[in-house]
Formats: sequence, C-alpha cells, structure tokens
Amino acid sequence: MTQNKIKVAVCGACGKMGQEVIRAVLNEADLELVAAIDIQNTGKDIGEIVNNTTSGVKVTKDLKETLLNSKSDVIVDFTSPELIYKSSITAIECGVRPVIGTTGLSEEQLAELKRLSEENKLSVLIAPNFAIGAVLMMMYAAQASKYFEHAEIIELHHNRKKDAPSGTAIKTAQLMTEARKEFSKDNIPETEFIEGARGGVTDSNIHIHSVRLPGYIASQEVIFGAMGQTFTIRHDSFNRECYMPGVVLAIKHVMKNNDFVYGLENILL
Repeated sequence: MTQNKIKVAVCGACGKMGQEVIRAVLNEADLELVAAIDIQNTGKDIGEIVNNTTSGVKVTKDLKETLLNSKSDVIVDFTSPELIYKSSITAIECGVRPVIGTTGLSEEQLAELKRLSEENKLSVLIAPNFAIGAVLMMMYAAQASKYFEHAEIIELHHNRKKDAPSGTAIKTAQLMTEARKEFSKDNIPETEFIEGARGGVTDSNIHIHSVRLPGYIASQEVIFGAMGQTFTIRHDSFNRECYMPGVVLAIKHVMKNNDFVYGLENILL
C-alpha cells in the first residue's frame, strides 16, 4: 500500500452500523474519513454525532455530488437493500470502490454489480458478514459438510432485521452445498401441522430456521447430525464493533485489487 491514506466515504453514516464504521475509520492511521452520507442530520459534523468531537466532515445527502467532491477512494455502505444497489452503481460510475455489508441483494443484482466491477476494472466487495469468527464458522461448516450428510441452520437476530433468512445463513448454505450437493436424503416424508415449522429449505435440502427476538444482535449455529452424534458450530456477535476488523480488511483489499468479491472468506484464504 502507498503512503497515501485511503479516502473513505460512509453511506448511512448516522445509522448504528454507519456510526461504528465512522469510529473504525477515524481510528485507523492509514484511512481518512472524507465523507459521511445520510438523509438525517444534514450539515452536522459526523464526529459530534459519533464521538462528541469535531471531525471536520459534515453529513451530506447527495451521494454522487459528495463522492465526486470528496474524491473518495472507497465507500462503505450498510444501508437497506432497497437503496444499496443503486448507490453501488452510482459509486462505480464515480470511480469509487464499494464495500457492501447489507444483505438482501438478488442474484440478478449481484450479477450486474459483478459485471460493472469487471467492466470498469474496479474492485467491489460484498460480505454477508464482516465478523471474522462468523466467516470462520461458514468456512468450517463447508468443511464439515464433506463428512456429515445431515445438517440444519438456525440463525438468530434482533427483531428489527427485515430480511429472512439472513445473508449469512444463505451464504453458509451456499458454501455447504459446494461441498455436498444434497443433504438429508434419507429423511422420511414430513407433514407440517403449522406451515413453516421446519423452516425454509434450500435446493440442497438444508433447512434454515430464522429467529427474530429483541436481545440478539446476530447469532448462527449449524447443526450436523450422524448416527450416535451431533456436531454444532456456532458464532455469536454481542456488539457491532466485532465487524470492524473485517470492514477495515475489506477497505484495504479493494484498494489493492480490481476484483469482484462475494464473501469475506475469499480474502482470508
């Protein structure tokens, strides 16, 4: 990496995850916060909102204008699926590398962002989960799938989360399916007396159960079963700070590369 600091913009800067990203960027010696984008608190210093200190960066709401004026290198976006797709396209058009932490993008949207990334030779990184422990959980689950024919996923999140199942659960199932094409082939036919009692089912026959309760941040366990044994891999996030080492790693990756990355595990290997 060059001696120049990486210029970072944060979209959704006043949200809970956005504020955590702001703190992380301000604490990194080789990162420079140059823009804070949000529809709330326009004109206010983001440092005063986040840390009760002056940062010199005012909250703005016009994404394209802000990215161009701030000469941002990278934009970190943890807003909603409804906004993030168009925002990412705008960022790429401005020559800014997106780091995306919001789940809920469709397969078609992911494919289009990959196309734009390759066409513009501009790195894009999308991660369903930035917690290093959660990424390791997914990687270990994929490895265990080689040896266990039966598996189910339970993901537990706060009751303000809109999408179900979580992006982490979907990504976990995808990685597991790469290791084993079909699970639980010898299960007997089932009858649900309450629809959805067995959760959602992937094409590879992995059942995913989504729990939404106050008190959780983000947790997930993958349960494997075999004759005479079960094997459980679990990860729990207790605060949003746990995602920040992964976010910083992603920011530095997109500045060094021109690739499209879906899943933080691809840059941990």
